[in-house]
Amino acid sequence: MNRFGFWGLTGRALLLTPSDQRLSEIVDRPQSVKPLAFRKGKDGFTLIELLVVVAIIAVLASLLLPALAAARAKSARVACLSQLHQLGLGFALYLGDQQDHLPDRRDLKLSLGYRPWTDWPPSDPRGGWTFEALAQSGGGAGMCPALVHRPLGQAIQVLQTVSSNGIRQSTGFWLWRFDRADAVVPLDNFWNKTPESALEDFRASLLNSTTQPPDGLSGVELAVDPYFPRTIPSVSPALSGRSAHRGGRNRLMLDCSAAWFRDNRLN
Repeated sequence: MNRFGFWGLTGRALLLTPSDQRLSEIVDRPQSVKPLAFRKGKDGFTLIELLVVVAIIAVLASLLLPALAAARAKSARVACLSQLHQLGLGFALYLGDQQDHLPDRRDLKLSLGYRPWTDWPPSDPRGGWTFEALAQSGGGAGMCPALVHRPLGQAIQVLQTVSSNGIRQSTGFWLWRFDRADAVVPLDNFWNKTPESALEDFRASLLNSTTQPPDGLSGVELAVDPYFPRTIPSVSPALSGRSAHRGGRNRLMLDCSAAWFRDNRLN
């Protein structure tokens, strides 16, 4: 091909006009492709479009995070209830082995360091003594998993570390009906009582109280998560309103059932 034409398939030279020649040069010229980020026009994202996307992500995150937090809190309550059910099973097996009598291990209560507080709790409901007392019946009180790595779980009124047969156990549940080690068992304590006699004594202890007496064993609390009501003036400000679970607590009842209860005195 020369300046003004090229050879066709027949071997004859075909003449090109100047305009045709320029068109041929444009077609044959290598075309450069610019990266997407440097293209002009409507191929890229504008600042407004990016801001809209960021705003949508923020809205979705604000809707999703509370749901995730609620799911995590529910999972913690379920894990805690499992610990209380295990403790209830230990009590049930003990009752079966001991002619339907609850344990009387005030000696363990004293040896582990019975120390009623001047603020809250006013007695010592810690359940470390159950670790040895119920060792042959499935194990004693453990600790709510939600407290293991939290400052509340390390509070002296909550944590009690005990040992039995070379095994160390951290306990953190409270048992209000085994909170004193008096020589004469108070009406509201259950040492060495049958569940039925414990219920009758507990009702008698409420005769001069504004608290409604329980209808049956399912209305008597046996064990509970530690909690510090904000309505009690003696509770220290650092602990006021705090509990293992937000807005309530898990409870094990005297009939060995366990459930979560809302408590408006807690944060």
